[in-house]
Amino acid sequence: MNNGGESQLTLDYPSVIFGTSALIQADCFAWLKRLPENTLHAVVTDPPYGVKEYEHDQLEKRANGNGGIWRIPPSYDGANRAPMPRFTALNAKERETLRVFFVAWSKLALRALRPGGHVLIASSSYLSQLMFGALVEGGLEFRGQIIRVVRTLRGGNRPKNAEDEFPDVCSMLRGSYEPWGVFRKPMPPGMTVGECLRTFGTGGLRVMPSGLPLNDVIESERTPQSEREIADHPSLKPQSFLRPLVYAALPTGRGVIADTFMGSGSTVAAALSVGVPCVGVEQRADFYDIARASVLKLSKVNTKTELFTHSSRKSNSSTSLSDRLV
Repeated sequence: MNNGGESQLTLDYPSVIFGTSALIQADCFAWLKRLPENTLHAVVTDPPYGVKEYEHDQLEKRANGNGGIWRIPPSYDGANRAPMPRFTALNAKERETLRVFFVAWSKLALRALRPGGHVLIASSSYLSQLMFGALVEGGLEFRGQIIRVVRTLRGGNRPKNAEDEFPDVCSMLRGSYEPWGVFRKPMPPGMTVGECLRTFGTGGLRVMPSGLPLNDVIESERTPQSEREIADHPSLKPQSFLRPLVYAALPTGRGVIADTFMGSGSTVAAALSVGVPCVGVEQRADFYDIARASVLKLSKVNTKTELFTHSSRKSNSSTSLSDRLV
């Protein structure tokens, strides 16, 4: 394995290599600033899109069952539901903090991406309008949304401290989807998608093995308990949903994807499964340790998207991470 390409991506941060992918323990803002310009071919990431919910004090409240910004739901038919951030609890100052956070991140991602490189990024129905606007303000082009259709047992909260007085009133819609923004680094003026593909290996999205484009509405599932037992993270996305996304992110099947908010490494695991390189970056040491222990296991779980696994591994198994930068 050629270490030149790996060092170009991992720099001098703590890291571990899994075949064509890598895990890096670093603050993604610092990592993106140091990354050579026009390095990445795509970004697929699930950020802390409320920002506040992943502050240390809020995670402690979640772990202790006290809530804070995390709503600790009651059990339902004997099943314990995962806590969910109450994004409506963000005040004006916190929403401005969120906007500034994503403008700054967008500018750094813009610099690190090759022209025409795509960003697929998770959001929420409450904050997507603010978050997506901030990413455009930072310089990325808005190219649409992927709607992850996933019905949870959340939503429809009764008016707090007035449930009995207004028994027929709910304070929010029943949550049934998760929006993922699709963005692209602008191509050079006058350049066509074909020219961008030839020059940078970017500009479009990869067609699915079926021969059809990735659908912008995807019927999904709640993350299976079997995957949660492998990787204990409060925002773990299912492999059945992530694998088509990482497959589509590299239009020619070559290049490197980054997940700048790696968490427990589920995006890296999906990339390993479908045979595309991915670099995951995580600041928190505990999440980084979870990723080190869980990525290979998550990459091997069986899902409804096994056609991606079989179509990709053969051609990419002998290709190093450094080779994929070409």
